Amino acid sequence: MKLKEVKKMYFLGLGGIGMSALSRYCSTLGIEIHGYDLTPTKLTNRLADEGMQIHYEDNVSLIPDDLDLVIYTPAIPKTNKEFQYFQNSNIEMLKRSQLLGLLSEEFFTIAVAGTHGKTSISSIIAHILYQANVNVSAIIGGIMNNYGTNAIINGKTEYLVVEADEFDRSFHYLHPDMSVISSVDNDHLDIYSDNASLLNAFEIFASKTNENGLLIKCDKLDSFAKNSGNCLSYGFGKNADVKAENVHIDAGKFVFDLHYKDVLINDIHMQIPGRHYIENALAAASVALKLDLSVKEIKAGLETFSGVERRFEYKINTDKIVFIDDYAHHPQEIESTLDAVKELYPLKKMLVVFQPHLFSRTADFADGFAQSLERADEIILLDIYPARELPRPGVDSNLILGKIKNKNKRLLSKEELKKYVKEENIELLVSLGAGDIGAMVNDLKEILE
Repeated sequence: MKLKEVKKMYFLGLGGIGMSALSRYCSTLGIEIHGYDLTPTKLTNRLADEGMQIHYEDNVSLIPDDLDLVIYTPAIPKTNKEFQYFQNSNIEMLKRSQLLGLLSEEFFTIAVAGTHGKTSISSIIAHILYQANVNVSAIIGGIMNNYGTNAIINGKTEYLVVEADEFDRSFHYLHPDMSVISSVDNDHLDIYSDNASLLNAFEIFASKTNENGLLIKCDKLDSFAKNSGNCLSYGFGKNADVKAENVHIDAGKFVFDLHYKDVLINDIHMQIPGRHYIENALAAASVALKLDLSVKEIKAGLETFSGVERRFEYKINTDKIVFIDDYAHHPQEIESTLDAVKELYPLKKMLVVFQPHLFSRTADFADGFAQSLERADEIILLDIYPARELPRPGVDSNLILGKIKNKNKRLLSKEELKKYVKEENIELLVSLGAGDIGAMVNDLKEILE
């Protein structure tokens, strides 16, 4: 089915960050959008304001007539009544990733993959291109602060920037002309039985890059995708094609020089802190360089990029109190975030609040979580956010707590956390996690202010 033939679409799980971006794109094509989600959120309220019809009850009688296409997310349980109804109907159903795959066939597609960093990298790429007046559209897995949305939509799209999600092997539906791979660390072990399976999935993704296209990868992945043909590397290593040099902190900002062959971009001041974010910037700049953008355009795009919601996001930044919120939910992400915080604020006492995400991930990475969290002076854990999973015997936040060597640690409920924050004299607070901890960040901010 061609999208231009579709008049009315239904999204099962419309409020998901990836689903909502796709629905926004389809809405601009003049398609009437309907959908279901479990609960109303700030995002679904905005979608409703944009004209989408949304309900929050798993009720077949609320499904509109005359639907042409149904899009669903893997997060929807197979016991969902509406999902079962559509499976037994004659209405065409596609996974979110299949729809994204169809779109990737229509445009020059830049697909960003990696177990960490893909939302930030794809957002930076989209921003650089947009600011350079390139006809770009982007479908992103986070809200870009520069635009207040997870979708940049251009009626004259020539380039499409998308996140290539490894979960459920979704990225295998894509047809990229340019691929970026930032990292391949163990994750989603509920989907991939071992690291070899995960690596193989990324190898398959890399192989789907247009034969005349380009694979851009972090230099840490030196041995990865050796047979991918046209390949470019980026990173801090001396053998990287696009490298960062002279990295330092100036007035609270990370600054670096970018060097590629005879191209040198001096004194790039990033608004978002961290060496991991410099890596993200190098990946995005690599794309821009290969699309023949000028040094001036690339530097302007990097320096004006103001980040993504819940990616090293300052909620309070004063001399008295610093409060940073981040989506980090994997040991490597936590390590990168906390290293950046310590580099910026070496003299402040750091309190970290972490909400583990998924029982399976907690069981798989309990040791790694404990080790990465020990960068903090004080650690508070919340209960596990289950998302799509049912509880597992013997797996709860105490599994991580018991492995943390720092004695200044505790497990609290959300209400206990609010009370604790109110009573303590906090200098530096960092909240971490991919669950509903993000929904209480503003409450913590109000208490601290």
